[in-house]
Amino acid sequence: MAKPKKYRKKPLIVEAIQWDGDNFEEIYEFTKGNCCLTVDTGKLIIRTLEGDMEAERGAFIIEGLTGEFYPCREEIFKETYEPVEE
Repeated sequence: MAKPKKYRKKPLIVEAIQWDGDNFEEIYEFTKGNCCLTVDTGKLIIRTLEGDMEAERGAFIIEGLTGEFYPCREEIFKETYEPVEE
């Protein structure tokens, strides 16, 4: 039986924007139209490689390395990413 090995996540820089409930136009532009708001509930839906995903208010919408978009809960985003000085 193979012994598990330890791995470190490679450092990478991503672009992201936080969904505040009122910035749909900014998110729509950022995701190049890969999102929509549901008419009945006003929920933000992001079209991802794995299918449509709902983004809660406060979630960050991330552009991945291959141009895909996906939502990430605020707590997880802040544990995983830190701002980059430009």
